[in-house]
Amino acid sequence: MAVISELVLYPIKSCAGISVRQATLTTAGLSVDNVYDREWMVVDEHGQFLTQREHPRLALVSPRIKLDTIELRAPGMLRLEIPLDLPAPENEVLRDVKLWDDTVLAYDCDEITATWFSQVIGTPCRLVRFHASAKRFASTKWTGGVAAPTLFSDGYPVLLVGSASLADLNDKLKAAGREPLPMDRFRPNVVVDGIEAFEEDYAESFSAGAAVLKPVKPCPRCPIPAVDQATGVPGPDPLDILQAYRKKPQLDDAVCFGMNCIVTAGEGERLFVGQQVTAALSF
Repeated sequence: MAVISELVLYPIKSCAGISVRQATLTTAGLSVDNVYDREWMVVDEHGQFLTQREHPRLALVSPRIKLDTIELRAPGMLRLEIPLDLPAPENEVLRDVKLWDDTVLAYDCDEITATWFSQVIGTPCRLVRFHASAKRFASTKWTGGVAAPTLFSDGYPVLLVGSASLADLNDKLKAAGREPLPMDRFRPNVVVDGIEAFEEDYAESFSAGAAVLKPVKPCPRCPIPAVDQATGVPGPDPLDILQAYRKKPQLDDAVCFGMNCIVTAGEGERLFVGQQVTAALSF
């Protein structure tokens, strides 16, 4: 029997995730206590998005959702509280930010927050929040024409990985004399137990109660899986092992792990760890 074994929300793009027992499914991804996945993002002084690719210390920023704030902690830093309420219109400071090929309107957080993040990663930067009126959508080339909204994710609302896929990779790493990797290196939103290794590649859908996730695009992998999420230090990159068997011709031989999904039914439904999942294969 396939079940959800882990749910992870990433309030700030490329910072640490929050492992939760249950989450609300929206068309733009997971939500917990009205905090949305990748609702915030770190940008440089020109509004260009920053990630662990260039600044692996972002992994050390750990969020915790409180009643009316998100509390942030990082080694050597005083804790920082970010308000969850949106700013009043007269207090809005707006900024156009760049994420891949998209330019998106965002709220600019305050100078104290900018200074805090700049000290964490060692370069001038700012924290921004997805604007309530902004719109951003996954590529319809992969969604089959479906307008699937997303916030500051790399491109899709939900990333799903089967736990057997990681076990398969770890077997190969062990055979090469290397240490196994935890799932957090791949930063999924939903982890599914009880399916075969890489079965997610061939699924037409994953149903959990009334909620339906449709895998639409394999997830090409960058250097982030090489970053130890507990220390923010890059180490051996698993891509050298993955490239031997995880290249996808439809993505110009990009090395892929996990599937990007869109939400086709069940907006507002609750997902929970231990929930039974039905995987419908596409062949």
